[in-house]
This record gives sequence, C-alpha cells and structure tokens, in this order.
Amino acid sequence: MSLPMFEVERPQSLGEALKILSEVKGAEPIAGGTNLMVDMRKGTHRPRVVVDVAALRDLHGIEATGPEVVIGAATTIAEMLESPILMKHAPVLVLACSSFANALIRNRATVGGNLVTAAPCSDTAPALLTLDAEVKLASVRGTRRVPLDRYLVSAFSTVRRSDELLVSVRFPIPSATAAAAFRKMGLRKVSCMAKVDVAVMLDADAAGRCTNARIAIAAASPIAVRARAAEAALVGKPITPEAIAAAAGLTAKAAAPRAGSEYKLSVVQGLARRLLAEAARALERGGTHA
Repeated sequence: MSLPMFEVERPQSLGEALKILSEVKGAEPIAGGTNLMVDMRKGTHRPRVVVDVAALRDLHGIEATGPEVVIGAATTIAEMLESPILMKHAPVLVLACSSFANALIRNRATVGGNLVTAAPCSDTAPALLTLDAEVKLASVRGTRRVPLDRYLVSAFSTVRRSDELLVSVRFPIPSATAAAAFRKMGLRKVSCMAKVDVAVMLDADAAGRCTNARIAIAAASPIAVRARAAEAALVGKPITPEAIAAAAGLTAKAAAPRAGSEYKLSVVQGLARRLLAEAARALERGGTHA
C-alpha cells in the first residue's frame, strides 16, 4: 500500500518545531517513524504535514543529572540498549530494550515515539513505570512534566495535546540496593509484539522487610499499568514465598485483557511470581539486579 500525500517540515531548532506544531493544524511530529509510517501506509493515520524532529539536538542524549536520569525523546532504543548510564541505574529498562522488536527497528525506534504511540504492548512503558518515570511535554506555551502513569490514558491515547512535543523522559535514580527484573512473553523470541510484559523492582531493609515495591504490566490491559494493590501488599513485610505468591495474584487482578485473551491473567500471575522471586534473590545477594 502506498503512502498518502503529505508535506515534510524539517525544523532547525526545538523552538521552530514547536512553532510549526502550534500553527499547522494536523501536523504530526516524527523521529524514527516505525509506528507513524506504518499507520500512514495502512490509511489509519493521515497527517497533512509531518514535522521531522529526529535531528534536533535537544531531543537526544542520556544523562545522569543529580538525582535523576534524563533521556531525550529522540534517543533510539539501540542507544538506550548500549548506554552505560542505563546499565548502571536502570537495568530493567535495558532489559526491556533488549526485547524490543529486532535490531533494525531498534536502530530507528525512539523512546519518545514508543510512549507517544501508547500501544498496549509497549515494552518500554512497564519498565519506565517501575522507575517512577515522568515525561516532559513542550509547546509554545511552555513545558509541563507529567507522571507516566497519568500520561497514559487508554490504548493509543495520552494527555499530549496536538501542539505539544514529548521532549524527554526522566526518572529518579533508584536506590543502590534495589533489584529489578523484566520479562516479555511473545509468540517468537525476536521481532514480535508482546502478549504480556511484566516489570518489577524491589528494595528491602537490612532485616529483609520490603521498603519499596513497584510492579507494572503491559499488553494485558488497554494501557501499561502499575499493580498498586500488589505493591502495597509487599511493603513493610518480609519478602517470603507466600508474600510473593499473594502479590502475584494481586498483579493478575490489575490486568484487564480483552475478551478472548483471558489466558493472559495466568501468564501475568506466573511471570510476576517468577520475577518477584528473582528480584528477592538478587536482594539477598546485596542488591544486584536480577
């Protein structure tokens, strides 16, 4: 299927890009294009003007600045996968990137595009949710920072306004003693959409009581979500097999698969139980990541 007719704008600065988005009705930003171009070919998305922001320096890079890590929205999945900063501070995100599509797509797809698309099967979203990430949105009116769990609204829908550009993703640097794990279940080992994604992060005190728990799932609900009841059930208690089993059951209750996909509830529960156990064992080893 051929692409529909459209115009391409290549702004030389972030300010110019925001000006175009504010003035041109129906303009859509593009960086990697791995989702937008597919939608345009299928005819499900027909922007009249495409604003190419891939080369804008302000949208690139991964930095550890003070208490947080900041990732430019046009940073590719491949760049994240190779980042020593993310390997040190957010290995759960590196694991998610390693399961992302295939090498060709990872070289083009960007973290900003993945979150703007807001597909239920987004691999980066659950990992970023366990990191308490937020996104920074910019327009000619100014900027705003939105927690990721409030940014995602429903399948393929976010709070981003049409004249806004997602410019960065940021999250606080996790505790050095925290342990995290991620697993994707798909029909193939590579180049497949997730049937279920589960990401977890745990921290504990010297007595082995859980001080922080974050559990997120994707592809088993319209959007990636935190399993907050499961998290609350772990905090303040020893991370025993019984506590893990109970939290895994509550994680499954946070899922809302569509009709015909109820099997995902069992998958979510099983993956959550396995990953929580892996993270717990990592904590026992002194906080290395699972």
